[in-house]
Amino acid sequence: MPRAMPGEATLVASWRALARTSAGATVSETPGSVSAVFPVWAPLNNAIGRVAALDVDATAAEVARLAQRYTVAGVDAWAYWVSSASRHLGDADDAIVAGAARDATTLVMTADLGDLADGVSTSAHAVPTTIATAAMAGDTRVAVDELGVADSGSEIEAWVMVRDGFAVAGLWACVHDADCGIYAVGTVPGWRRQGIAGALVEHALAAARGRGARTASLQSTPEAVSLYESLGFVAVGRYAEWLVTTAGR
Repeated sequence: MPRAMPGEATLVASWRALARTSAGATVSETPGSVSAVFPVWAPLNNAIGRVAALDVDATAAEVARLAQRYTVAGVDAWAYWVSSASRHLGDADDAIVAGAARDATTLVMTADLGDLADGVSTSAHAVPTTIATAAMAGDTRVAVDELGVADSGSEIEAWVMVRDGFAVAGLWACVHDADCGIYAVGTVPGWRRQGIAGALVEHALAAARGRGARTASLQSTPEAVSLYESLGFVAVGRYAEWLVTTAGR
């Protein structure tokens, strides 16, 4: 069985918290995988494989089992994640998942918030809001007077960064066992490469540190690696994502 990636427990905790807010969503852990099923939130339909990546038969059996689960939930496409100790996005894959199409690769990165104590700070331009609003602000700007009220009692903290009366970047954070997971970081086109996303991540980290977080973890796309490195994150592994189209199986 492959080792769990650093931050994986936080990621799964965030899935569980998000599932409590989404109709029909469930998160299931078995010896073979941990899977998130979100019938009405397509990007969150993901499963992390826990069988040995090079065991082709075991992987095929687990993907087939998961496919049935997603089909029953009415989900026709989802991603199967294969973890790896590789710390480079360009390295060859450890395994091929039969019947699936190779999709994205994300770099697992972590940081010690104690080491970042002098380097991160809150921002007066960061505003708490709903998870849905933060996700929207990563793609399209949202007027300040249309921002949703932050979800009280949720394990997820959602933030947006405001510029000129609009939220132009968003993310959400989840603190689990003193680790702060940072997710869904996005900036509206036209506002990118201005340091806005970095300032928002810094704000979320500083806020999480105030809530007792000692470490941070995230999964970076290739485009964001340099941003996170500038904030003190280091690569510790990666996920190779394979897209499974359930309808075609």
